[in-house]
Amino acid sequence: MPTQRAVSELSTDMVQVAMTGHVAQVTLRRPPHNYVDEPCMTQLAEVFAALDETPQCRAIVLAAEGKAFCAGANFGAQDSSVARDPSPFYRQAMRLFRTAKPIVAAVHGAAVGAGVGLALVADFRVTSRDARFSVNFNRLGFHPGFGLSVTLPRLIGEQQAALLFYTGRRIDGARAVEIGLADVLAKPGDELAQAHALAQEIAISAPLAVRSTRATLRQGLADRIAEVNRQELAAQLKEFASEDFREGVAAMAERRLPQFQGR
Repeated sequence: MPTQRAVSELSTDMVQVAMTGHVAQVTLRRPPHNYVDEPCMTQLAEVFAALDETPQCRAIVLAAEGKAFCAGANFGAQDSSVARDPSPFYRQAMRLFRTAKPIVAAVHGAAVGAGVGLALVADFRVTSRDARFSVNFNRLGFHPGFGLSVTLPRLIGEQQAALLFYTGRRIDGARAVEIGLADVLAKPGDELAQAHALAQEIAISAPLAVRSTRATLRQGLADRIAEVNRQELAAQLKEFASEDFREGVAAMAERRLPQFQGR
């Protein structure tokens, strides 16, 4: 099991780990946008698994460097492996939902697409009015992924989830808190401090009791998310070959409204 000294040694080129008391801060460091891919998800999953085996760690703060929490997967990149086959990416992403320790995400700037998926791995989200959330998959021409078909309606209800999915609209942090997508509205720039305050509050409680309570509340959730993600993936693989997907990506790159043809 990792010792206190070894916790900092869990850091990788994309993920930094630091311990304050009983709270571990896991920071995604791919600034400025923190786009995610399979290697990034693998490193996050390995860090979370190691922290599960670290007795000193009772709660995790998930944060990010740069101007965005996570702007999603970069589907516009010519060498984007996620756009060719997201299977390996999702295989690693699904591991995150099996983390046993409670997680608080500090969401600043943009959380878009897979970035919202990553934020919803956490039990709680701290954000600010300056944040922007968008599940813009349909605007790009394909089905939502990252298990969001389960995690988003679980938080905000099917009606609000459908509205955000179908339109791809952006909402700010204040609206995210109003509808239950986020839990704490902090002042801009104070998201990380407030996330730590919440994580420290959790860490004061009995760790065995917190862990068992969380397991009961989330019983079967990781399995359900993984099963639905397989359905998401099947739909995505079909739609990645469509003209609409190519148009959606082109429209995003050119900052214009897409002109979809339904083929």
